[in-house]
Amino acid sequence: MSVPDAAASVFGDELGRATAYADLLATRGLEWGLMGPREVDRIWDRHVLNSVAVGHAIAPGASVVDVGSGAGLPGIPLALARPDLRVTLLEPLLRRANFLTGVVEELGLGERVEVVRGRAVGPDDKDPLGHHAQYDVVTSRAVAALPRLLAWCVPLMAPTGSIVALKGSSAAGEVSDAAADVARHRLKAEAIPVTTHDGADPTWLVVCTR
Repeated sequence: MSVPDAAASVFGDELGRATAYADLLATRGLEWGLMGPREVDRIWDRHVLNSVAVGHAIAPGASVVDVGSGAGLPGIPLALARPDLRVTLLEPLLRRANFLTGVVEELGLGERVEVVRGRAVGPDDKDPLGHHAQYDVVTSRAVAALPRLLAWCVPLMAPTGSIVALKGSSAAGEVSDAAADVARHRLKAEAIPVTTHDGADPTWLVVCTR
C-alpha cells in the first residue's frame, strides 16, 4: 500500500508510525472485521488522513476522548498528528478494545493514548461499562446522528469543553434538523468545512460548545 505524498506534511516525524498504523488497518483490521475489504485501497485518504481533520478544532494540550473508537478512528491518527494531545479511545466491544490495546502497544503510544473499554452514558446510568470522566474535547466519527450523539457525549464534556464530530457533506443540514436537541442541551452548534492537506476534498466537522 503506497503512502500518499500528503502524509509526510500531515504527520511529520510521526510518518513512520502513521504508516505502521495504516498497515495494521489493512491487515489485522481486515482480519478482525474492523475494516471492510473495499476499504483497504482507501485507508489513507478516507480513514487515516481524514481523521486528522478534527484537530483543526482542538486547542493545544487538550484532553480528548474518542467515543466509539472502533479501529482507532479518529483517535489514533489525531494522536499521531498532534503529539501535544492526551487521547482516550473509548470502545465498549471487547474485540475492538483488544485490537486498540494491541495497536497502541505496537506503535509505542502508551504515554499519550489510553484505551478504555467502556461506553458513553448519562450521569445516572448504572451500566457497568459506563464511562463518567470528563474531557476538554469529545470526538467521534460515523457513530450516530447528532441527537443521539449529543446524549452520549454531553456528559463527557468538561464545563468548558466541546464536541467535535466528523460528519459528511450533510453536516449543516444535520445541525439544522437537530436544533431543538442542541438547545435542550444548552449548546451552540455549527458545521465547519476543513481540509487536512493541500488538494484534499473538504471534510465537515460539527462543533458543539456551551
